[in-house]
Amino acid sequence: MFDPFEEEYDIQTLAVRAGYEQTAEQENSEAIFPTSSFRYHSAEQAARRFSGEEAGNVYSRFTNPTVRTFEQRLAAMEGAQACVGTASGMSAILSTFMALCQAGDHVISSQSIFGTTKVLFTKYLMKFGIEVSFVSQTDLSEWQAAIKENTKAFFLETPSNPMTEVADLSALSALAKSNGCWLIVDNCFCTPILQRPLEQGADIVIHSATKFLDGQGRAIGGAVLGNAQLVGEEVRGFMRTCGPSMSPFNAWIFLKGLETLPIRMRAHCESALALAQWLEAHPKVEQVFYPGLKSHPQYALAQKQQSAGGGLLSFRIKGTKDDAWTVVDSTKMLSITANLGDVKTIITHPATTTHCRVSAEDRIKAGITDNLLRISVGLESIEDIKRDLARGLDKL
Repeated sequence: MFDPFEEEYDIQTLAVRAGYEQTAEQENSEAIFPTSSFRYHSAEQAARRFSGEEAGNVYSRFTNPTVRTFEQRLAAMEGAQACVGTASGMSAILSTFMALCQAGDHVISSQSIFGTTKVLFTKYLMKFGIEVSFVSQTDLSEWQAAIKENTKAFFLETPSNPMTEVADLSALSALAKSNGCWLIVDNCFCTPILQRPLEQGADIVIHSATKFLDGQGRAIGGAVLGNAQLVGEEVRGFMRTCGPSMSPFNAWIFLKGLETLPIRMRAHCESALALAQWLEAHPKVEQVFYPGLKSHPQYALAQKQQSAGGGLLSFRIKGTKDDAWTVVDSTKMLSITANLGDVKTIITHPATTTHCRVSAEDRIKAGITDNLLRISVGLESIEDIKRDLARGLDKL
């Protein structure tokens, strides 16, 4: 069996090889185990498996060979001791906080997070007595001022969605640790190819595997990564009991996605930078937000913290919501949908889609104006992408 710990392998090799133990059939592609349960040789073995005295498969809600392969491969790529696969990115976030927090705890979150994550915090976590405060992603003094005696964790995604704000992970890690808090980082936009938050002091990393890890918009899934105690025991215990489990078939799809992740991320980044530069020079564009641009407020930090700018960007047009919709509706090739991380380029109007359930006041605080558009840059010809966007921009 390929052992990622036997010697130091490059992440590109880990993406293809890590985590898989070949079956007796000697297959070269990872097997799918679409089974709900597993047989035991005896009643005694069943008892040992259920009690945890003996390692092995028990029930696919929490032990499945295909899901385990995905977990082990992603853990190797992120440099984590443990990984728990979940049914979606949102269930990964929910599982983390339900496992680690309790009524009376306080969480500090960046205000620049995905709209549904904010609804999860404000409507549901608070419902169970977990208090959440929102602060600027990039102003460390706001994080410091928000800390209370009962603060348990910091949460953020970097770069943020859709404004691509970059948080200083090392500084936030130092602040969190000095106050006895965990730093939880959503890394789905960079993936471990561009950024490894655990190496920069994060305690837990979260992914929506639906995005770049899959890369082709085929399946829904999520993952939580960290050390053996917090993730391997606490988060896994919640997942085992409450059941937000990843399906074996989806895990197999994500394994196939991981195999090409290094190559795809390089291509996404190259095209995204070219598109950002083109948009920045366009007379109908007011401002472009992309960490790979020198005009980005956290450009220097992004250069230090990430290996490239990523595949996501946003921009404000010189116009109104109607003008923004004109740009969207004039495209012929781009996909009008709210997903991201696909090989197909996607255009979204965040204020009326991904962040529509966030209050108008909070959207403005986060910079999500009515003239803002988000692009997840795919793998088509960059010239074709530009030409498709120009159809609407040139009408303004």
